[in-house]
Amino acid sequence: MNMARAEAPSLRRYVERAPAEQFLFDRASHTRVADLARATSLGGGLAALAGRSVLLATSSQLASALALIELDGIARRITILPPDVDRVHVGALLTDAECDAAVIDDARNAASFDLPIRIARAPNIVSIEQAPTVSVRTEWVLLTSGTTGVPKMVVHSLAGLTAAISVSTDSQVVWGTFYDIRRYGGLQIFLRAVLGGASLVLSSAGEPVAEHLLRLARHGITHLSGTPSHWRRALMSPEISKISPRYVRLSGEIADQTILDSLRAAFPQASIGHAYAATEAGVGFAVNDGAAGFPVEYLEGIRDGVEMKVVDGSLRVRSPGTASRYVGAGRAPLLDADGFVDTGDMVERRGDRYFFIGRKGGIINIGGLKVHPEEVEAVINQHPRVRMSLVRAKRSPVTGAIVIADVVLKSAAGPSRGEPDVKDEILELCRGALPRHKVPATISFVPALAVAATGKLARRG
Repeated sequence: MNMARAEAPSLRRYVERAPAEQFLFDRASHTRVADLARATSLGGGLAALAGRSVLLATSSQLASALALIELDGIARRITILPPDVDRVHVGALLTDAECDAAVIDDARNAASFDLPIRIARAPNIVSIEQAPTVSVRTEWVLLTSGTTGVPKMVVHSLAGLTAAISVSTDSQVVWGTFYDIRRYGGLQIFLRAVLGGASLVLSSAGEPVAEHLLRLARHGITHLSGTPSHWRRALMSPEISKISPRYVRLSGEIADQTILDSLRAAFPQASIGHAYAATEAGVGFAVNDGAAGFPVEYLEGIRDGVEMKVVDGSLRVRSPGTASRYVGAGRAPLLDADGFVDTGDMVERRGDRYFFIGRKGGIINIGGLKVHPEEVEAVINQHPRVRMSLVRAKRSPVTGAIVIADVVLKSAAGPSRGEPDVKDEILELCRGALPRHKVPATISFVPALAVAATGKLARRG
């Protein structure tokens, strides 16, 4: 067991000096962060988890947040299990992560995990005489998204996860997020809040968008983060007018100019930025100039410790926030020979900027010609009546596949109710901006599009 001694940084170090006004809020309860300096939600089980490889498998985000604060520096490894992971894969994940303990919500769920130690979180945090001594540099194991079968797992350190976070304590800041903190994007916001002395309003699975927005307003959020799909859904709700964030952040998907302009219109006083990050690569950069894509000079030299290059159209990243390795036998190396992560995100240079055009593995093949769905969606979303769209493939006996699009309009009134022929207008827009093989063969208007637990559009395999 490789343990570094008491010099190891830990989340508890930040909690020990947390301002009294710093809280973690969920849908039903809240916890003062400073109370965790000499308290635990794990009862007498905290000591039993020292030096263990712990599976964090709580159903509550707040429970996960508290356990992360308590276990960092105590557990040898924390494997964070998102709630949307297929339980069929849990056994393989436990084996690969070498888990020998689990933290859960309810003792009745203990049988779900065949491990020597299973600690059920207590309903309330309880005082302890003194904070545990930091003795371990804890490995944080995160699951990647977007793969079929058993998810990949990557190893991060707290130092790597926080490499892109500038700590400036401000107890007046209240972060909100549409993300789940058990995924990389949400975890970044959780860590920003904890390190910065800010409160955080957690999302809740299954909570209607309108109710979430009202809850964010009630807690007075000043900074709010989500994917473009999160934001498009939020903009469809009248309750969006109840919040007035000072800072709006997008990440996780391509932020096209339409969504950036829509957020500027909704929050004219806010600073609006979109960030690029990936579970394996860490945080690459943030763009705050109001424009889609990123400047060419971001690939010139080292910026904030981050180096990037483009190889065969795919963005590669090397940074202090890059994961160190994959977990489990038989995985290909995470890094290339120069220490870069191939993100699989495809970019294209247009003038003095690079633009994201899609995922390497998400290409639609039309008779040998390639189509990135996201590229077509960016054009469709430019139509003033369109709120969001999803482009996908449909089988064709002639070309193998054709491009089709599902579109959500900004209002319930559609072409059949006296509106202009929006469908023809969208197709004309596509014909003017795209090669013929990328123009959708059909367009369907739908009331909503599915968004996965990651916050990204649910794309069909």
